Amino acid sequence: MAVEALFPLATFQSPGEFLPHTQNWFLPLRWYGLLIATAVLIGLNLSSRLAKLRQLENGLVSDLLPVLVLFAVIGARIYYVAFEWHNYASNPLKALAIWEGGIAIHGALLAGTITLILFCRWRRQPFWDVLDVLVPSVALGQAIGRWGNFFNSEAFGVPTDLPWKLFIPAQSRPVMYSTSEFFHPTFLYESIWNLLLFGLLMLLFRRGLKAPGMLPSGAMSCVYLVGYSLGRVWIEGLRIDPLCIGSLPPACDGGIRIAQLMSCTLVAFGVLGLWWLYQRKRPLPDPSGQRS
Repeated sequence: MAVEALFPLATFQSPGEFLPHTQNWFLPLRWYGLLIATAVLIGLNLSSRLAKLRQLENGLVSDLLPVLVLFAVIGARIYYVAFEWHNYASNPLKALAIWEGGIAIHGALLAGTITLILFCRWRRQPFWDVLDVLVPSVALGQAIGRWGNFFNSEAFGVPTDLPWKLFIPAQSRPVMYSTSEFFHPTFLYESIWNLLLFGLLMLLFRRGLKAPGMLPSGAMSCVYLVGYSLGRVWIEGLRIDPLCIGSLPPACDGGIRIAQLMSCTLVAFGVLGLWWLYQRKRPLPDPSGQRS
């Protein structure tokens, strides 16, 4: 009791997925949509400023971002549905109901990367320079967007009695945890982790402006891959709704958690990229065919 008194605001409970007084509108406003829109607008402003400081083509980010966001969302949905096909096989049209939830950040990253490669090839822009000015906005956007999981009472962790905890209403609890009320607020863990990563990336960017040789093209992107993925590995281990191969959630017993597998792969790519840049002292190959 004494411990809980030290954390008077540490028990979280969603006020609901809709903005107040909009539930009965023809198109109700959801917190998740508002947060995503806010993240996109902030990202557009931030990345545009960073692109200007990096002396990239004027208006590049504003031309890129709408296309990038569109295909990232499509990729996130396709990725999720592919690994959860057993829930959609009987009614494939349900896969289009993205408003009911079900997107995966790794699908967004994959689709976004392909989109960026094609865009940079079309506009004759150096892929790594463009990606470097985007990744701080991606990290900040993830920190903001994760609060959508809070409002939707989803993507939470295993039950906990820690002073910081998330109350989940009965209708949102998995059957095996129906008697539990409080769970790990994994949305908060990942939001804080991404916010710290955003701070690190901005610090590196500022130092890179003062000493360009310290931060070659692609270095910030590699730091993002390593930083985000390391956090996702341990946070994913707490989640009770992971995408799995060879098993089913919540524990993926005998199987593999897809997000952890992808995260470990991305850590390896990021570390390899940093080694290439700083040990081999060579530029990263540009998948768009341009030179940075």
